[in-house]
Amino acid sequence: MFTLCTFFTLFLGAVYCQFPRLCTTSAALQTKTCCPVWKDRSPCGSRSGRGQCREGVIFTPLGARRVRDFYDDRLDWPRFYYDRTCQCFRNYSGFNCGRCKYGFYGDKCDRKKKCVVRREIRQLSFLERKRFFSYLALAKTTKSDDFVILSTGDRHFRDTYRFLDASIYDVFAWIHYYSMKPILLNGTFDFSRNYAHQGSAFLGWHRLGLVFLEGEIQRLTGDEDFAIPYYDWRGEKNCSICTNDFLGASNAQGFLDDDSHFAFWKSICSGYNYADAYCQTAGDQCQMERLHRKPGSDPQIKNLPTFQDVEDTLKWTDFDTFPYDASAQRSFRNALEGFLRPSDGTTLEYTMHNAVHLYFGGTMSQVPISANDPIFLLHHGFIDKIFQAWLQNYKATPADYPENDELGQGPDECSTPYFPCYRNKDFLSSSTELGYMYSEYQGM
Repeated sequence: MFTLCTFFTLFLGAVYCQFPRLCTTSAALQTKTCCPVWKDRSPCGSRSGRGQCREGVIFTPLGARRVRDFYDDRLDWPRFYYDRTCQCFRNYSGFNCGRCKYGFYGDKCDRKKKCVVRREIRQLSFLERKRFFSYLALAKTTKSDDFVILSTGDRHFRDTYRFLDASIYDVFAWIHYYSMKPILLNGTFDFSRNYAHQGSAFLGWHRLGLVFLEGEIQRLTGDEDFAIPYYDWRGEKNCSICTNDFLGASNAQGFLDDDSHFAFWKSICSGYNYADAYCQTAGDQCQMERLHRKPGSDPQIKNLPTFQDVEDTLKWTDFDTFPYDASAQRSFRNALEGFLRPSDGTTLEYTMHNAVHLYFGGTMSQVPISANDPIFLLHHGFIDKIFQAWLQNYKATPADYPENDELGQGPDECSTPYFPCYRNKDFLSSSTELGYMYSEYQGM
C-alpha cells in the first residue's frame, strides 16, 4: 500500500477537485474506503435509507491486460484510490449520498426540478450578463468545503502525491487538466490517449462537467435558476463576444484587457506542462499564467465553423464508429469533436470543436488548461447543444453507446475523474433528464 501525504494550502483561484476531502485522510486512503457519514451519522446515509457502503460500485472488471498494465492512477477510476464507495439508492447522489441526482430536489430527492434554460449569451440582458460574471468571480475565489485536488511533481512516485485546497471554479479547470494528462502504462507515457477526448466519452464527459459546475454555482449563490450560457459561433468572421462587455478583449500582447471581467484571472496548472507532473504550480500564484487569447491568430484556422459545418455534422447517424478514436470515420462524435471533416466523414482534419479551440489561441489553444478561460464554458455549451440536437433527431439512448476497449472510454466505465461514479453511457440521454434545456437562437 502506498502512502499519500495530505497537505492543505489556501490560495486565491484554487481548484475544486473530485476527491472528497473526507476521503483523503490517511485512514481512508489506507483502507481504500470512501464512504463518508451523512448528517444521520451513518456511512452513506444508510440509517436513512439513502445508500450503503459497498465494494466496487459500477467499477468495470480488471481484465488480464489491465492487471498487467495497471499503473496510471486514473485507470478504472476510482479503483486506484478506493475499493469501497457509496452506492446511492433511488434519486440520492453525491459522495455520501447527501445530494440529489441532477434534475431532482427535495428532502427525499423525489421532486423533479423545472429545467433551467441555457441561453445564448447575446440573449442575456446587461444585468443578466453582469450577474453571470459576478457568479463566476465568486466561484473563482470561494474555496470548496467538500473537495480537494491532487498535485505531484513526479507521477512515478506515488508517495509524493499531495492534496490541496481549492476553489469552486478551478475544480472544473483542474478536472479537465487531470483527465487530459497522458496515460501512464508500464512506466511509459502514451500521449495519444486521455480520458476526456479522442474517444466515445468525449461528449458525455464534457456534458457532465458543465452540469457539475452549473450545480455548484447554483448551490453557492442560492440561485436555482442559474444556467451557463452558450456561444453560437456559427458563421462568425470574428469573435463578436471578445469585447469587454462580454468575455473580454485582448491587448497587443494577447492578455485580456485590464478593463475586462477576467483580466487578472490566472490559469491553474499552467506554467509547466510536464507529462510526469500533476498541476505542479498549484498554490503558487507567481508561476501561474494570466489568461491570454488571440482570436484568429492561427494561420490555419482563420474563421469559426459555419452553419453548413454544423448541418453536415448532424447528418451522421452513428454516434461513434470503430476504432472509436480520433481516426473514426462517419462518426458523429468524431466529426463534432473536430478530427473529421463533417461534409465527407472520411477526411481527417481539425474542424468543429477542435477548430474553435485553435481559433481562440492563447489559453484556449493549450487544451489541457483551456477550461481556465470562461469562454470554454460558452464554447462547450454550444457543443453540448449540438449534441442535444443529435440526440433528439435520432432518439438515441444509452444503448447506442458503443462497446469499445479504449481506456476510460467504455460504456460502463466511470467517467474519469468525476466522483461519485457516473457511467459514460448514461449521458447518451436528453439534457432534460439532467435538469436543463436550450433556447433557440439563429434557427437552432
